[in-house]
Amino acid sequence: MSYTDADVAAAVARMDKYRSGPDYEVGAALAVVGLSAERADKEIAIRNDMIRAAHRVGASLRQIAEASGLGRKTVTAIVEADPVALASEREELVDPLDSLVGGVDV
Repeated sequence: MSYTDADVAAAVARMDKYRSGPDYEVGAALAVVGLSAERADKEIAIRNDMIRAAHRVGASLRQIAEASGLGRKTVTAIVEADPVALASEREELVDPLDSLVGGVDV
Protein backbone atom coordinates (compact mmCIF):
# COMPACT_ATOMS: atom_id res chain seq x y z
CA MET A 1 0.00 0.00 0.00
CA SER A 2 1.34 3.46 -0.81
CA TYR A 3 0.61 6.78 0.81
CA THR A 4 0.94 10.33 -0.45
CA ASP A 5 2.67 13.05 1.52
CA ALA A 6 -0.76 14.56 2.18
CA ASP A 7 -2.00 11.24 3.64
CA VAL A 8 0.99 11.06 5.98
CA ALA A 9 0.62 14.71 7.04
CA ALA A 10 -3.09 14.20 7.77
CA ALA A 11 -2.36 11.10 9.87
CA VAL A 12 0.35 12.88 11.85
CA ALA A 13 -1.94 15.87 12.45
CA ARG A 14 -4.70 13.59 13.74
CA MET A 15 -2.27 11.80 16.09
CA ASP A 16 -0.82 15.09 17.34
CA LYS A 17 -4.35 16.16 18.27
CA TYR A 18 -4.33 13.61 21.11
CA ARG A 19 -0.69 13.70 22.18
CA SER A 20 0.11 15.71 25.28
CA GLY A 21 3.39 16.50 26.92
CA PRO A 22 6.89 15.21 26.32
CA ASP A 23 6.19 11.62 27.48
CA TYR A 24 6.17 9.84 24.13
CA GLU A 25 4.79 6.57 25.49
CA VAL A 26 1.78 8.33 27.03
CA GLY A 27 1.37 10.45 23.90
CA ALA A 28 1.38 7.38 21.67
CA ALA A 29 -1.15 5.62 23.89
CA LEU A 30 -3.42 8.70 23.89
CA ALA A 31 -3.15 8.94 20.11
CA VAL A 32 -4.28 5.33 19.74
CA VAL A 33 -7.12 5.82 22.22
CA GLY A 34 -8.29 9.01 20.54
CA LEU A 35 -8.15 7.63 17.02
CA SER A 36 -9.89 4.43 18.15
CA ALA A 37 -12.64 6.49 19.79
CA GLU A 38 -13.15 8.42 16.55
CA ARG A 39 -13.40 5.19 14.57
CA ALA A 40 -15.76 3.58 17.09
CA ASP A 41 -18.01 6.65 17.02
CA LYS A 42 -18.23 6.46 13.23
CA GLU A 43 -18.92 2.71 13.30
CA ILE A 44 -21.66 3.13 15.91
CA ALA A 45 -23.26 5.88 13.84
CA ILE A 46 -23.26 3.64 10.77
CA ARG A 47 -24.67 0.72 12.78
CA ASN A 48 -27.45 2.89 14.20
CA ASP A 49 -28.34 4.23 10.74
CA MET A 50 -28.58 0.67 9.46
CA ILE A 51 -30.73 -0.35 12.44
CA ARG A 52 -33.16 2.45 11.60
CA ALA A 53 -33.11 1.45 7.92
CA ALA A 54 -33.79 -2.21 8.78
CA HIS A 55 -36.71 -1.21 10.97
CA ARG A 56 -38.11 1.09 8.27
CA VAL A 57 -38.18 -1.77 5.75
CA GLY A 58 -39.94 -4.14 8.13
CA ALA A 59 -37.46 -5.87 10.43
CA SER A 60 -38.83 -6.37 13.93
CA LEU A 61 -37.07 -4.99 17.00
CA ARG A 62 -36.42 -8.57 18.10
CA GLN A 63 -34.78 -9.46 14.78
CA ILE A 64 -32.60 -6.37 14.90
CA ALA A 65 -31.65 -7.00 18.52
CA GLU A 66 -30.59 -10.57 17.71
CA ALA A 67 -28.59 -9.52 14.65
CA SER A 68 -26.85 -6.62 16.40
CA GLY A 69 -26.24 -8.24 19.78
CA LEU A 70 -28.01 -5.34 21.47
CA GLY A 71 -30.96 -5.47 23.82
CA ARG A 72 -34.44 -4.66 22.56
CA LYS A 73 -34.61 -1.55 24.73
CA THR A 74 -31.39 -0.27 23.17
CA VAL A 75 -32.65 -1.03 19.67
CA THR A 76 -35.94 0.73 20.44
CA ALA A 77 -34.05 3.81 21.63
CA ILE A 78 -31.96 3.82 18.46
CA VAL A 79 -35.00 3.41 16.20
CA GLU A 80 -36.85 6.20 17.99
CA ALA A 81 -33.86 8.60 17.96
CA ASP A 82 -33.90 11.48 15.50
CA PRO A 83 -30.97 10.86 13.10
CA VAL A 84 -30.78 14.56 12.14
CA ALA A 85 -30.34 15.62 15.76
CA LEU A 86 -27.78 12.86 16.28
CA ALA A 87 -25.76 14.02 13.27
CA SER A 88 -25.56 17.56 14.62
CA GLU A 89 -24.47 16.22 18.03
CA ARG A 90 -21.69 14.20 16.35
CA GLU A 91 -20.47 17.31 14.52
CA GLU A 92 -20.29 19.20 17.82
CA LEU A 93 -18.07 16.49 19.34
CA VAL A 94 -14.69 17.99 18.61
CA ASP A 95 -12.54 15.89 20.88
CA PRO A 96 -13.79 12.56 22.33
CA LEU A 97 -11.28 12.89 25.17
CA ASP A 98 -12.85 16.16 26.40
CA SER A 99 -15.51 14.23 28.26
CA LEU A 100 -12.83 12.22 30.05
CA VAL A 101 -10.70 15.14 31.20
CA GLY A 102 -13.29 17.90 31.34
CA GLY A 103 -11.88 19.66 28.28
CA VAL A 104 -8.73 20.58 30.19
CA ASP A 105 -5.29 19.75 28.79
CA VAL A 106 -3.38 17.54 31.17
